Amino acid sequence: MRIEQSGPAGSRVLAFGGYQPATVLTNDELSTRVETTDEWIRSRVGIAERRIAEPEETIVDMAVEAGGKALARSGLLPADIDLVIVATCSAESPMPAHAPSVASRLGIHAPGAFDLNAACAGFAYGLGTADGLVRSGSARNVLVIGAEKMSQWVDWTDRSTCVIFADGAGAAVVTGADRPGIGPTVWGSAGELADKLVIDDRSSFIRQDGQAIFRWATGSIAPVALEACRRAGVAPNELVAIAPHQANLRIIRAIARAIGAPGALVAEDIVYAGNTSAASIPLALSRLLDEQRLPSGAPALLVGFGAGLAYAAQVVELP
Repeated sequence: MRIEQSGPAGSRVLAFGGYQPATVLTNDELSTRVETTDEWIRSRVGIAERRIAEPEETIVDMAVEAGGKALARSGLLPADIDLVIVATCSAESPMPAHAPSVASRLGIHAPGAFDLNAACAGFAYGLGTADGLVRSGSARNVLVIGAEKMSQWVDWTDRSTCVIFADGAGAAVVTGADRPGIGPTVWGSAGELADKLVIDDRSSFIRQDGQAIFRWATGSIAPVALEACRRAGVAPNELVAIAPHQANLRIIRAIARAIGAPGALVAEDIVYAGNTSAASIPLALSRLLDEQRLPSGAPALLVGFGAGLAYAAQVVELP
């Protein structure tokens, strides 16, 4: 059997979009629920506040908001989208997948639609998947969304997790291009450490070994990011931005230092958004683009890592 590639030579991101719930939860407010202080939280994870969804606000609701913004900014119509990917690890129920409902509510008729769970690396995995499917000819235009309601899996009496996780969604529209605008995705996993960040079962909350994750992330992720730069043909000093998963401000800064891109703006959305898992990278980039802090057409490095322990990185040309 002879198979010819029918897709374009590359793909690119047309637009990003982000959404955060309205409710702001500050460190001072958290200190009334659990034994902590604003200084303790800022010194350990760098967070000042986070957004928390209302009980009735769902992952689908947030994904629709972020996806709708990205779609509107892309210049495409709902009818132009033929694949929707929702990356999430905080699903309210195992089925149905969120992506078909998100697509329907956005007016996208009969697309391919599926959910993807690579935890905090989910958006980077989704972007790599979209790039491959566009270039293969399996899809023309893809809406990739990271959406999380982490608050429903947090034990609000556990100081090690309740100060970190938050809710939100971020999205990107990917289309074909005559040259690569999304570099090769470098991905992998360290399954031998999978027990360091888990939800044991449907009646359990998130638990983590924060120190083990800190050591792994600060020691293992920068080489992955540098390999993504090498495969994309972009030197670190050419990057205008680095958008790591917003896990912990100390981790973000340690990875950025190890990458060695002094001219790059490092996304630190965690300070006011918390850790939104698969939503964190597109949410951070959407905010920076909204604030006109990033130039169109320049290269940015995306680096996702989290439970699994799964990781992925790619260089993208900014819309």
